[in-house]
Amino acid sequence: MIWYHWRCAGSGDDVDTVDKWYCITCLEGNPQLSVTFKAPARKSFRKRTQRDYANLNSGVGSDPRRWAQFLEQKTVKADPFRRLSGADVGQEWIEEDPTAMTEPVIIEQPDGLGMTMPPSDFTVDDVAELVGEDTPIEVIGVTPIIFSLPGINSSRDVASQSTSPGWTLGKWNSYFNLEPEAREKILNVISLEISGTKLADKILPPRLVRDLDWVENYWPSTRKGKGYVYPKVQLYCLMGVANAWTDWHVDFAGSSVYYHILNGSKVFYFVRPTSENLAAYERWSGTELQNHSWLGDMVDDVYKVELKQGNTMIIPAGWIHAVVLRDLKSSTGVSFSDRALESLSKLADFLVSEVRILEGSNDAAKKEVKEQIPSDRIKDAAATARELRWRLKLACGNTSEDESSTKGKANGKRKRTTSLSPAVEQSRETFRNFRPKCWDKVVETTEPEMKSIKAVRPDDGDDWTEHWMKKEVEGGDKGEEVEVHMQRYSSVKVRRTGSGIERHRIERVVEEWKW
Repeated sequence: MIWYHWRCAGSGDDVDTVDKWYCITCLEGNPQLSVTFKAPARKSFRKRTQRDYANLNSGVGSDPRRWAQFLEQKTVKADPFRRLSGADVGQEWIEEDPTAMTEPVIIEQPDGLGMTMPPSDFTVDDVAELVGEDTPIEVIGVTPIIFSLPGINSSRDVASQSTSPGWTLGKWNSYFNLEPEAREKILNVISLEISGTKLADKILPPRLVRDLDWVENYWPSTRKGKGYVYPKVQLYCLMGVANAWTDWHVDFAGSSVYYHILNGSKVFYFVRPTSENLAAYERWSGTELQNHSWLGDMVDDVYKVELKQGNTMIIPAGWIHAVVLRDLKSSTGVSFSDRALESLSKLADFLVSEVRILEGSNDAAKKEVKEQIPSDRIKDAAATARELRWRLKLACGNTSEDESSTKGKANGKRKRTTSLSPAVEQSRETFRNFRPKCWDKVVETTEPEMKSIKAVRPDDGDDWTEHWMKKEVEGGDKGEEVEVHMQRYSSVKVRRTGSGIERHRIERVVEEWKW
């Protein structure tokens, strides 16, 4: 074998782009040979808004909760998305349900998904050990200008979404294990792809994802693995701390994605990908509007979904969404008595009431309150007061985000919701001597169903309701073709009694007839 310099033997191309190269003599002697090139690195050509990072670094506009306070004032609807069991999410669902993969779906328990994940006690320490502490990563921190965070798929200042250089998994692990008050910024990691690592060996995506994955099914198996260039976009490990935010985006390359929450919780905000909404997103994305405008004000509706530990969600291609991390690093071994929680809750309510005075228009009252604030220790009184109250609500088992008082909810354990309805739980606050039934087991299920029949469309008369008030409304040979979408909700409760067993069965059917 004879070696030549590339500048002497090559064709003038950049050697870094060449995968396999053959000289002209070899190519002419063997027609099956061909020069191949490496796949180009994926780049984003989206316009980027330039920011004054010097001002950010010096603390100008550096309220890490300003965007969160802004978000609390916005109108957000509860999500209308379906909850499915893991066994229902398969190729049959895709082939037989015309609404499949048209909007996000939530799978609250992983059973039946055909998915394997690390255990729930898996930590960032384990990620660093399995992927490698020297692995370079892109990290995002929070030094907000206003509230919005442009950019995706990298680690950036959560408000300015700027990439922080020089980070490794080992450095990230050290940061993550700090106490919240010791962290200078709120950081986020959203682009750590782990294919081919020891961590990837512990993960098996849901069965449906494997069935539809182009890389899994169509990329040649002989061209994958170490030493080969192939699309490594299958497994991402996302990590962050409470209040980390990812701004509005559409997942790249028209891909559908699945999320599984191993620890903590995330809140997703969704916008339907209608023509009008996508046009508004295009006007907003990468422009100055990102700095000063909430995309939700430019579209029809914004839907909120909260995923908790153990939940899985599938997001179809094209859906516009933003994400806020509620709490990934949970406290361990810390608890407070009911009395302590009640005292702290009263303190938090008082502090928030003082903050409202600061936000009011009475200058004399504002001056009096401001003089009581130790400004050398408390840089943002409003954020501190609301943060304290929010954390106390979580400790009391109250996940509400309203501005109401925390009084009367001082209980270190979360309320049990499996056996008692919300109405009964609420009645406990008013009727202290009321003792509702305690069930040994409660099972609630939801089953979607769809059928096509012929039926007569209801007329405009006043008596059209009589026919539809019947227990069963059947079609016939007359009428027009109609699709009937049904949701069957059933609840079964059982408990032991002195004489045997008491069993309650409740079934509710919701029908939607579409001509």
